[in-house]
Amino acid sequence: MDRREDTIAALATAPGEGGVAIVRISGDKAREILSRAFLPAQKRKITPRRLTYGSLISETGEVLDEVMAVFLPAPHTYTRQDVAEIHCHGGRAAVESTLSRVCALGARPAEPGEFTLRAFLGGRIDLSQAEGVMSVISAGGQAARRAGMRQLTGGVTRQIARLRDQLTALLAQIEAADD
Repeated sequence: MDRREDTIAALATAPGEGGVAIVRISGDKAREILSRAFLPAQKRKITPRRLTYGSLISETGEVLDEVMAVFLPAPHTYTRQDVAEIHCHGGRAAVESTLSRVCALGARPAEPGEFTLRAFLGGRIDLSQAEGVMSVISAGGQAARRAGMRQLTGGVTRQIARLRDQLTALLAQIEAADD
């Protein structure tokens, strides 16, 4: 199986202690993994795109953490794949138990940048926008953040397309004059 078709999981929030951490799962098994790891408090089905309160449970039914979860069906996600998120407590042990449970159910740990790679491969963003993601993440000030956002929202791509169109028009004029 192509690794790009694996279901992947990773911490989507900054590492370290905090009130909440988000573990993101992307791939064909995201829904199945969520349904096996998450028990909604109201014992009803998870409604797509709706945050639901419940418990992260072990294989034996032990409650590992009190969490919120959401399922986001493809193609309207960052990766253009099915995505699930588990919003757990932000301590190291809670995050580790969440990631361990998700991986035990069939996900593998995502490589750095792999969610953005999948967004690129899925046609959601182009290469310039993928670079813009990193620019926004690493921005140390507001000017750098704004520049990264211009790139992320397609500003560079639109500029290149405009220049390409101008060059194409010039080439057409040159060919017409040559004839």
